[in-house]
Amino acid sequence: MTRSPATPLPPPKARRRLRETAALTQTHLADRVGVTPATVRAWESGRTTPRGRKREAYAKLLKTLAEEETVRAPEPEPEPQTEAKLEPEAKPQLQPEPQTEAKPQPQPEPQHQSQPQPVAAPEPVALTPAQAFDALYAFSAPALVRQTFLLTGRREQARESVERAFQAAWEHWPEVARDRDPVGWVRATAYEYALSPWQRLRPRHRHPEPPPADPGDRTLLNTLLRLPPRHRRTLVLYDGVGLDLPETAAETEASTPATANRLLRAREAVAGRLPALADPQVLHRRLAELASNERLRAAEPPTVRRGGERRARLRTRAAIAFTVALIGTTALTVRTAPTHYEPPVSPGQAVRGVPQRVAPGALSDEELELRQKLRDQVQDGPERLSPRLE
Repeated sequence: MTRSPATPLPPPKARRRLRETAALTQTHLADRVGVTPATVRAWESGRTTPRGRKREAYAKLLKTLAEEETVRAPEPEPEPQTEAKLEPEAKPQLQPEPQTEAKPQPQPEPQHQSQPQPVAAPEPVALTPAQAFDALYAFSAPALVRQTFLLTGRREQARESVERAFQAAWEHWPEVARDRDPVGWVRATAYEYALSPWQRLRPRHRHPEPPPADPGDRTLLNTLLRLPPRHRRTLVLYDGVGLDLPETAAETEASTPATANRLLRAREAVAGRLPALADPQVLHRRLAELASNERLRAAEPPTVRRGGERRARLRTRAAIAFTVALIGTTALTVRTAPTHYEPPVSPGQAVRGVPQRVAPGALSDEELELRQKLRDQVQDGPERLSPRLE
């Protein structure tokens, strides 16, 4: 059985030009294809390539946009001629003034000028960093809280994880603002914080939260929480968020084969307990329903920004206080430390078991004779022997 060849796609730059010419944003294009704006951004940048049914839908939409562009392009040229031909037919009784009404007729020109307006419509607006951060938070925070809930099963922990991630993004805003996918940057940070093993040591973790009211949602959530954290994160990113396999591997910091293996294991575990979710499309729909059925709230952007700034100030003050205490302790040690070392003198102890020293007595006759002999001999030593011839 031979597979049909993949539908050809224009280059990434041509895809972006077609979308901008049609006055479509990445979000509108993603809604029409059925993917996320991050996926469309990856397609237009050339990082990933669509596959399967998404590729067919994307290619069909691009083909439609190209046909509309070709139809719109020649419109300005024939329109003045058709208007000039139709004018005398529509008004045959006004023979004395046919040219005076045809000349001031500027109908095709506004249409011709209105064609490039969608391209020039998105004028660059200078936003302050706070306004850009608020826009990013309002756009992605609710969805990130729902996704994080699928990882943890705890509503407050999901909300806190997303807020901490956005606070970290505000601290590194120049880096996040230049990132190709700022939502992915925040999502990765929120997932890392939510799945941290230190969360188990918090007192809040000891008290379970009420499960979902629907039995099906409760069973699906328990099945997800039984998966290993890496498999759970891979399943949520691929089947829940809708990322491609290379993007999921990059976000989880794993190789593509390892990510595919984790995804298959996670799907097998879910299908083993819930056979109705063996189809990936059904699983994607159920995950979206589970996250949408929960009433999850997110704080306001100014509150998150002020909380991040307050946390940064506290850390700075703590670091300054620790540095001052360390400097003071070092100065006090240097001031009170001795300039030289005097070894301690050990106390005296009585030595026992040594025989007493005996004073010398009178010399015997043999010792007197030996002493006299030594005194009488020459002090220079014995005479030197010399050889003699006989």
